[in-house]
Amino acid sequence: MARYKVTYDRENCIGAASCTAVSPKFWIIDNKDGKANLKGAKYNEKTKRWELIISEKDYQESFDAAEACPVDVIKVEKLD
Repeated sequence: MARYKVTYDRENCIGAASCTAVSPKFWIIDNKDGKANLKGAKYNEKTKRWELIISEKDYQESFDAAEACPVDVIKVEKLD
């Protein structure tokens, strides 16, 4: 089964919440600053991005969240 990496540039998020509407399983708005958080993601110090590895079954939902983002700060790439 294929694996994918969701990469999120939280610094440039504008808090539109389109990702949370499309994918509440993976996204939630942080009440402190109004930006989205990618549930279960780890921060990569090197890239300054949040990253989460997902399976093929979650690909479409994650892809749809990335497509819904008006500032294009969510990317989904195939690993395998």
